[in-house]
Amino acid sequence: MADAISQDWIVELIAIVEKAGAAILEVYSTDFEIQRKNDESPLTQADLAAHREIVAGLQALSPQIPIISEESAPPPFAERAAWQRYWLVDPLDGTKEFVNRNGEFTVNIALIDGSEPVFGIVGVPVQDKVYIGDVRQSDPSQRAYVVHKGESRTLRVQRQRDRQGPIRVVASRNHGGERLEGYLGEIEARFAACERTPVGSSLKLCVLAEGGADIYPRLGPTSEWDIGAAQAVLTAAGGSVFTSDGAVLAYNTKDSLLNPEFLAVGDASYPWIAELPSFPEP
Repeated sequence: MADAISQDWIVELIAIVEKAGAAILEVYSTDFEIQRKNDESPLTQADLAAHREIVAGLQALSPQIPIISEESAPPPFAERAAWQRYWLVDPLDGTKEFVNRNGEFTVNIALIDGSEPVFGIVGVPVQDKVYIGDVRQSDPSQRAYVVHKGESRTLRVQRQRDRQGPIRVVASRNHGGERLEGYLGEIEARFAACERTPVGSSLKLCVLAEGGADIYPRLGPTSEWDIGAAQAVLTAAGGSVFTSDGAVLAYNTKDSLLNPEFLAVGDASYPWIAELPSFPEP
């Protein structure tokens, strides 16, 4: 697929994300029950309701494109390795944020072409925001933007060479530990200062895309659906997501859908891998 997503599709995808968000908020306003998956991560009726809305919408929009969703069993790698493109969905990223009622949860739909997220849409139901990133859009004003309460604003990362002050790090509210603290300590020693902001879910990559932070180091497991859509938004805005060896994070290249540890950056043109310390050993 060489072209940008059509405007008609974008309108439909925004509607799908908004319907999923409405289904989530319907549950959010109740005294909902919390189940546990096999990995002990939380699951609510909101996750499942959003999953149903998204899958039905995508199947109606593009019945020829397969779907991988967090809330359904993925096909074996032998089957999906033959796919040229597919939808990658996390119906509710940040279920812990949902359970804690802090509003920092998202609805995520990515289109993967080959091993690259080429389009992503991230909805933030509580904030009435939708982030859109189309990596193959030639018009810079339409590559990455956020729609907030009906108003659209172009997204551009903060160019590192244009700013002064501390390195601004966006980090998880629920994942960290000694390795991350040690890594941030090394950054402080190298750059003199490190300003840390906790944010939940895939919103961390959207904060980078908006120019609100410089880096997001993820030392720990994530799944491809957790960040696929937000990676497309970030890439379209001028950022990137690198593995520890400096390669761009790729998708659908192995049997497991778990990501390696990664570094998401706001300014992809800056030599972050050379400037930052290496990730500490597990």
